[in-house]
Amino acid sequence: MVGAAAVGLLLAVQARINGALGARMDDGIAAGLISFACGFTVLFAASLLIPRARRGFRNLAAALREPGGLRPWQCLGGVCGGYLVFTQGMAATALGVAMFTVAVVAGQVSSGLVVDRLGLGPAGPQRVTPARLVGAVLAVVAVLISVSAQLGGAQASWLVLLPALAGVGLGWQAAVNGRMKQAADSAVFASMVNFGVGMTALALAFAVEVLVRGLPELPADGWLYTGGFLGIFVIGGSVALVRYTGVLLLGLGMIAGQLVGALLLDVFAPATRDGIATSTVVGVLLTLVAVGVAAMPDRAGRGARHLPR
Repeated sequence: MVGAAAVGLLLAVQARINGALGARMDDGIAAGLISFACGFTVLFAASLLIPRARRGFRNLAAALREPGGLRPWQCLGGVCGGYLVFTQGMAATALGVAMFTVAVVAGQVSSGLVVDRLGLGPAGPQRVTPARLVGAVLAVVAVLISVSAQLGGAQASWLVLLPALAGVGLGWQAAVNGRMKQAADSAVFASMVNFGVGMTALALAFAVEVLVRGLPELPADGWLYTGGFLGIFVIGGSVALVRYTGVLLLGLGMIAGQLVGALLLDVFAPATRDGIATSTVVGVLLTLVAVGVAAMPDRAGRGARHLPR
């Protein structure tokens, strides 16, 4: 769980960098494509140089050919990352960042419960215990509280379905990426495939956008292009951890890390001079409580598994 929170903290920093890049270019899709392309380039080179990652090409091909093995659709988790970036460009401005975030988190924790129950991830089936359900609800409430100061004039509309669906996709992405890592036996290789798939999806969206808006202008500041490198650790960390945490706990840990990271950024590197709202601090603390509740051991399920047959 500490690892999941650390991944979420890195994700908060990455979001700040990619957000700044998107604002400079006035193009969120282009910023996302640059981020994915940078991460893919590094991971592809690593997959050629690291022996275990290099074997991932062969291992994945064998798993796809094996009867009852990995399915091709389980290699498409990166589409969900690309879709999230697309929805940021489509709906974040109309809904407001606060409502957008709440919708994504609600979809993510709901998906985590369902995906874990169905056993789609490498951790296998996990019961929907009262503790996990309460933890998931608390996480959504915590995020709602933390962004409540920004909800002022936001109005819900059908567009809220776009980030909610993106959140659902994040849960599914964590599950299938974990399965792919298990089959390829390499977190580096699995992350590379994820970045490649996401990059391809964003490239298609960007090609359509260029026909409508033309090419954006690239800013000169080098630090704006580091988001993709942080994404390597975000995706790689989640791919490696989901086997041990399950999808729901991974998602909750990352959400907690994101909120803590966002709070630290607002303290030490504020993007605005508005200060920090009390509701933000309360929301962060409540998120940590939600993670602790959801992580409580399933004693009933454990006992049932150990009953004599």
